[in-house]
Amino acid sequence: MLKVLLVDDEPFITQGLLKLIDWTGEGYEVASTASSGEEAFNYIENNQIDLVITDIKMPIMNGIDLLKRIRESGRKDLEVIILSGYKDFEYAMEGMKYGCAGYVLKPVEKGELLSLIKKIAEKKSEYIKVAKHKENMESAYLARNIMALCVGRFDEVNVSYVKEQMKLSDSVAFVSIEFTSPQMIEDEEESEIRQTHRKLYKLCQELLGEDGNHVVFDSTLEANTRDIGLVLSDYMYTDKKATEAEYLLWLRDELVARSHLPIRMLVGKTVDAITNISKSYSTVRILKSFEGFRPKKDIYFYEDEAQVNQGGAVLCKQYIDDLIRAIEVNEHNDIRFRVAELFSEMRRLGIASETIKLNMDYLLFGLIHLATSHDDEINQEEILQYISESSFHEGVLRGSSEHLSEFAIEYAQYLSQLSKNMSGNILSDIEKEVKANYMNNISLRELSKKLYVNSSYLGQIFKKKYGMSFKDYLTNYRINEASVLLTQTDEKIVKIAEMVGYKDSDYFVRKFIEIKGCTPSKYRKNRND
Repeated sequence: MLKVLLVDDEPFITQGLLKLIDWTGEGYEVASTASSGEEAFNYIENNQIDLVITDIKMPIMNGIDLLKRIRESGRKDLEVIILSGYKDFEYAMEGMKYGCAGYVLKPVEKGELLSLIKKIAEKKSEYIKVAKHKENMESAYLARNIMALCVGRFDEVNVSYVKEQMKLSDSVAFVSIEFTSPQMIEDEEESEIRQTHRKLYKLCQELLGEDGNHVVFDSTLEANTRDIGLVLSDYMYTDKKATEAEYLLWLRDELVARSHLPIRMLVGKTVDAITNISKSYSTVRILKSFEGFRPKKDIYFYEDEAQVNQGGAVLCKQYIDDLIRAIEVNEHNDIRFRVAELFSEMRRLGIASETIKLNMDYLLFGLIHLATSHDDEINQEEILQYISESSFHEGVLRGSSEHLSEFAIEYAQYLSQLSKNMSGNILSDIEKEVKANYMNNISLRELSKKLYVNSSYLGQIFKKKYGMSFKDYLTNYRINEASVLLTQTDEKIVKIAEMVGYKDSDYFVRKFIEIKGCTPSKYRKNRND
């Protein structure tokens, strides 16, 4: 709503203006009234106003003087309409020199004033649209420069722009604010997820206020993760007399309370300059590989998760190497034996929990190397994602020998699938399943269980072959089947939607238009003509 200030020394004039126009209906809100130019200017200085409607002749400061003061104060965006009598015409013309939006003769005619305020509303709307577009472009450009620094591919141009646009301090850290899980991604439409993602991004900006430009939309670009990146400068929490942990906990709690989303934070290592932010960004990536072997938390701090005890780290290298070899040959009994042996050795040595983390991290990186040695086209980021996803098992104690045994056996099976290059047979089975059950509520996760294949691996090979996700593949198949039914039967569109697996006919129509470029009824008509 645009804010309006009515200014006239005669109260009955301002009251008449209030009743003359349906201000709310025209997109305005009368914020206040004033009886003199001076009173009006004082109000403008302390409040956001979009339009002033003022009489010319008033005591203390008249309408023209008020207009001059407004422009001299730098408020060129504030629109002013002057009310005048016939005798004041030449006087009113002086107001035009100062950017008056127009003048209206007294007695005020509704149509004339209405026409003016409509033009101003349209002008403001266009201005806001242009300003918003400019803001979005600048925000996107800043985000690109920030991400250039995060991934370590930057030059002085990137650094200079970031420093010009952002308030920074000597100590900075990269924070990933994530809100989705693989199951959420699978159950919701991409457009819905994207909308939720943008709302969270805007909410984060609002909570940070003047530091809103420290937020980056979608900083990980992983298939099963939706996140907001945050460049955290230490002044952001020290100014509030809080610690880093207290500040981030406040931010997370506010985001959860306002968005009702499951949110967690991964906080990278603190570095001494924005030019070193890539080191912090990379530690966030490492944190993601750690999480399956850590107790579930709302916030993970890299410097806490990766620390070792001051007495010195004890690495059970030989035991871990033996376990990796057992995983490589997919010997389940040997895997269980090697895991039990590793934990027995760690208990014998009385290793502190911090050093157990070090041993698990050594194992994880060994497993990543093992996977890439089997298939050099495998992306290490995908392996990290697989490890993270495969580490969640309800009812299994995290970090225990039972948990590690279960994970290690699953990983051995995953490597076996890579080694045997089973993708052709697996995908053939998937095609058969889709052909037989496309009208039912099927998902890649369910099919992976049915075919005894890891869902993450299946997703990788499926996208590599078809160039799209399983969800998009299924949607295309359903729409193609619907196309056949439209041309070969007289069934109603609602019925055809049900026959191909859509209970919501409106959603079916939207998807049909996306893929075929026209409505189902038009498609049927064109094919039957």
